[in-house]
Amino acid sequence: MHSAWPETTVDDDADRPAVTSGSPLPEGLSARVRVPASSANLGPGFDCLGIALGIYDEVEVHTVAGEGVEVEVSGEGAGDVPTDGSHLVARALRRGLEYAGVGVPGLKLRCSNEIPHSRGLGSSAAAAVSGLAAASGLIAAAGAGPGLTADELVQLSSEFEGHPDNAAASVLGSAVVTWIAGVDQVPVYQARRLPVHPDICATVFVPDTESSTAFTRGLLPDVVPRTDAIFNLSRSALAVVALTTDPDCLTAASEDRLHQPYRAESMAPTAELVADLRARGYAATVSGAGPSVLVLSVRPVPGEVRERAVAAGFTPRAVTIAGGVEVVVGSGRGVS
Repeated sequence: MHSAWPETTVDDDADRPAVTSGSPLPEGLSARVRVPASSANLGPGFDCLGIALGIYDEVEVHTVAGEGVEVEVSGEGAGDVPTDGSHLVARALRRGLEYAGVGVPGLKLRCSNEIPHSRGLGSSAAAAVSGLAAASGLIAAAGAGPGLTADELVQLSSEFEGHPDNAAASVLGSAVVTWIAGVDQVPVYQARRLPVHPDICATVFVPDTESSTAFTRGLLPDVVPRTDAIFNLSRSALAVVALTTDPDCLTAASEDRLHQPYRAESMAPTAELVADLRARGYAATVSGAGPSVLVLSVRPVPGEVRERAVAAGFTPRAVTIAGGVEVVVGSGRGVS
């Protein structure tokens, strides 16, 4: 497997029925998945830079007798998201099994969600990664193969998203550089992990309001000035340096002219908080499509600044730079 994709842990060594191509998985298998949130763009790297953050969704899946999918949700999204096979985690799980040539059995999912929804912290990408990683775990638990590679997880989860920055960060952890290749116009989503400098810490400011990625993408122009394109190219290249070896460059490396200015009017409190933080010397950016704000820094955001953000309707939270998705698999026997 790809070195950045953690090895699957098997917590039960009981004999398992053989699974042949196309046959459904047997009853009684289970997998547990823990996947981090992510922030995309990091300022200038629109759709090509991302970072994993220590806020986690957890999914437990069991194969059960019969057909169909049952989903139980707690935490973020409880009462709002589907609880049947249309749930994104369930759809991604089925996609992963079908991709591997394994039949889909009856499934029971328990989703414990901590990642805020529609706040620019990669909740939908995390759901897709969760389902695919759970499929990988079930395949391994059944002895039907080694499961999905990191490259396959990035590709399949990015197909749900249409861009790889959030999904790749949740799969690989740390920071990522992503790009899209193509064969016969079919997108091939690719990513490489960047080791984040150990002095860098992260703070997210999460508002109560939500935002639609589709809506905020619609605010962006089809054509931008050449000077702005050159500006962002230089800052994106500098961001790799700042993240890995020279965090003193973070403030300059997080400047952007391609997307944040065009979205500012629709997210005025977010734009104002970013401007306030940057005026104080912090590398603040809109997290993904917003409306959350991300700060990457070598020093914590002080209390008085956090209090100003709270007064503006944001909840500040110091978070770790996270590792990638984790999977534990087992027999699942005895689960009701």
